[in-house]
Amino acid sequence: MIQIKTEYITLGQVLKLTDWISTGGEAKIAVKQLSIFVNGEKEDRRGRKLYPGDKILIEGNEYEIA
Repeated sequence: MIQIKTEYITLGQVLKLTDWISTGGEAKIAVKQLSIFVNGEKEDRRGRKLYPGDKILIEGNEYEIA
């Protein structure tokens, strides 16, 4: 569960918060190399906006935005 206090969070920010990447600059490469699904659909845009209730699957690890 990823708690946010804003309206949304980007996929790149989620990758950093969940320790898949260490810097924001790595997000561009990571979204192309990792298996990432948002609400069941393949995703490769680091700027994808994620809202409360969205479910993210990264390399088999599931996260939910709250």
